[in-house]
Amino acid sequence: MNTASAPGGDMPQGYDVARIMGGLYGDGIIALRGAFERAWGQRLREDIDTLFAEARQRPRGALPRGPQRWYVEVHPQRLRGFVDIVTHPWFVTVCRAVLGPDYKVVEVGFDVPGPGAQDQPWHRDFPMPEETRLGRRLNSLAFNLSAVDTTPEMGPFEVAPGTQWDEFGLDAEATGRRELGMFPPRELFPRYEARKQARLAQMGDISARSALTIHRGTANHSDQWRPVLVVGVDAPDARNGERHDIQLTPDYHAALPEEVRRHLAGRVVDQLQYIEQVHSIEGLLAGDSNY
Repeated sequence: MNTASAPGGDMPQGYDVARIMGGLYGDGIIALRGAFERAWGQRLREDIDTLFAEARQRPRGALPRGPQRWYVEVHPQRLRGFVDIVTHPWFVTVCRAVLGPDYKVVEVGFDVPGPGAQDQPWHRDFPMPEETRLGRRLNSLAFNLSAVDTTPEMGPFEVAPGTQWDEFGLDAEATGRRELGMFPPRELFPRYEARKQARLAQMGDISARSALTIHRGTANHSDQWRPVLVVGVDAPDARNGERHDIQLTPDYHAALPEEVRRHLAGRVVDQLQYIEQVHSIEGLLAGDSNY
């Protein structure tokens, strides 16, 4: 397969845009198996382990997302493989196809479900924006990269395909109760149970999904951690970047390829500052039992 970039920053060649669009507008999730070599995936695991240990030593460095489950936002330059991800031809093709040529990377972080993590309630990552509800258009994507070979015992990610279009809690933004638009009512849970698919991602795989597609993390019955990198990308009219803090030092920013700089949101700072996690989701804190 020829995956070289076309001249002038056009769409990379070698991936089927129709299938990409059909997958994300249909099921709401697509994946590329074996996008990165195993050694690359092992370096990603090493970086996440280091950053997770650091984050847990700071107040609000690691944000709970349920029992034995955490989220950590990180500085891109602390990940040795960051540029590899955002320049991968599949990543670029997906972003351009769905979000347009002026997309921005607005979030870099990771989820870490540990041994004893419980089922999460079915949810989406933020309320449905008007661009999707009225315009029937996806204007953001979440890319996930597993840092382990996922087994059924490790509490795999579950998704209910096609549910990115489900409407509920439509007054969430107007009332200021954001989570109304993230957690569907219990009476819809049978619909998600009937559609659910467990995603047994392996080290080196990359997936892209609409964060509106209903999903959950499941109970981790193993003795293994299951870290997953998250890269969030917005179209120009999306607003998810307001809840994240990408920081870049001048030397790192200057050394990035021009195409990466053009698509990377954030601010240049003289010295990286600790990120105080603020993207709290109260509805996930107790797991599924008390929702």
